[in-house]
Amino acid sequence: MKLKTKLTLGVGLLFLLIVLLSVIASVYINKLKSDTEKILTANYNSIEFSKNMLLALDKIRTDSAVAIKDFQKYNALQEKNLTEFGEKEATQNLSLHFDEYLKQPNYEKEKLIREDLMKIMSLNMKGIERKSDIAIITAENATFWIVSLGTVCFLIAFILLFNLPQTIAEPINQLNFSIKQIANKNYNERVHFKGSEEFNDLANSFNVMAEKLQEYESSTLSKQLMDKKRIETLVNNMHDAVIGLDENHFIYMINDEALKITNLRKDEIIGKTAHEVAVNNDLIRELLKNIDHPIKEPIKIVTDNKENYFEQDIIPINIVKTGEKEKKYIGKVILLRNITPFKELDFAKTNFIATISHELKTPISAIKMGVQLLNNQKFGELNEQQQELLKSINEDGQRLLDITGELLNLSQVESGNIRLNIEQCSPKEIVQASIKNVEKLAEQKHISISPEYLLDDQDFISADFDKTVWVMNNFLSNAIKHSFQDETIKVTVAKSDSMIRFSVADSGNGIDEKYHRQIFDRYFQVPGEQQNGTGLGLAISKNFIEKQYGEIGVNSSLNQGSTFYFKLPLSNVKVI
Repeated sequence: MKLKTKLTLGVGLLFLLIVLLSVIASVYINKLKSDTEKILTANYNSIEFSKNMLLALDKIRTDSAVAIKDFQKYNALQEKNLTEFGEKEATQNLSLHFDEYLKQPNYEKEKLIREDLMKIMSLNMKGIERKSDIAIITAENATFWIVSLGTVCFLIAFILLFNLPQTIAEPINQLNFSIKQIANKNYNERVHFKGSEEFNDLANSFNVMAEKLQEYESSTLSKQLMDKKRIETLVNNMHDAVIGLDENHFIYMINDEALKITNLRKDEIIGKTAHEVAVNNDLIRELLKNIDHPIKEPIKIVTDNKENYFEQDIIPINIVKTGEKEKKYIGKVILLRNITPFKELDFAKTNFIATISHELKTPISAIKMGVQLLNNQKFGELNEQQQELLKSINEDGQRLLDITGELLNLSQVESGNIRLNIEQCSPKEIVQASIKNVEKLAEQKHISISPEYLLDDQDFISADFDKTVWVMNNFLSNAIKHSFQDETIKVTVAKSDSMIRFSVADSGNGIDEKYHRQIFDRYFQVPGEQQNGTGLGLAISKNFIEKQYGEIGVNSSLNQGSTFYFKLPLSNVKVI
């Protein structure tokens, strides 16, 4: 039988019984009401009339006119309310005896009147008892039928309450469990329902689907294995080291290059957590330290008695499962790119630049010295054209000397040969020395430099005085270069937590925010600006500051000017 038919029969029968129960209850209630009304209108009123006539009869001796009038009134009402067998004759005798009593009052006639009234009251009392018995029988019948039908309704509802949810929920739960099994690729799962035709049809459809999925899975298994082999071969032939971790940091994949640099075997680590392997492997332990925040600095690893450099990259893996909408994190891949050839070329370039810069510095200095000697009047006077030519040679020589100086500084920083003389320095002295170095350059454009010191005289920093002055010189030179004439450059030195912040603010054209991250890169120059520098100054400044455990940055917007700043740590020693 279909589930729909079962529900229709069960609920329909319950509905009919409830309707029948309502009809029977209404019929019996109306019948009880009718019986009660009959008792009140017929018998109770006759008893009340008789009672009032007895009271009037007792008052005749004292107030005869009023009592007679009352007696006749209630007697007239009684004559209209004759409902019981024999009540008519008793009422007629009452009227006859009362008329005789009015003609000749005496005790015997009064006694007859009272007997007539008592008979009327007795007849109505018996009528009340009889009708009350009928009402009781009616109530008992109503109770019987209501209780009977109510019990049947309760039994049907009880059966539906306990059987219907189970009949519906059990197949649904079984189907839900089987669907989850199929989702987990357990295609051997089958469902078998007993009972309704709908669930049987559903079970048959589900089993057909599972069978087809099982067939499809079997038919594509070899293809999947081949694809897996291709991917494994591709990963193993990569020159970069690859280590795959699942969401619980279990190692599920590692290629040959990674095994080579970690000195591990695949059977030793596959299926283990990275933390377990890291206990006995320094490289894995180092990689795990930076797994959430990869470092930018290359990692040096010695393999085959040779120093190799690797760049670490962490790639999170997020997928959208079939039938779902949100991405789910399933692990990450640690990628170590071998940048040794690039590092070797970088070392060669740095050494070449350092050598060339050092070799060029001597002849350039000699040229500048020769120009100065020629400008000396002791060697003869020069005409105006010769002086202009010497001035041009001197400027070009100075520019070449600045460039070679910057290249030497950069090569020292890159090669790690830079030597810092960290000492306790006064921030005010650093700023004053820097301003003094660029005073003439500022005067040429009628630019004023306004320093502001928001710190105590006892606040000192730990820094290399010369290198820090060099950075401030670079900031001020750039500010003068990009400021308009008759403007003011503001230099602010302020305390910021455990550091001192140096900032140089100009009112130039500003720098677009998209270039902020590149502005400190080597050889980078903002597009559209006058390209009269090397693009090395800010890169060298960044290295000088970071080597002193400081921070460097820029705040700027187009047509809003620029503010370059750096921070250096406060000295622990206070000078009084």
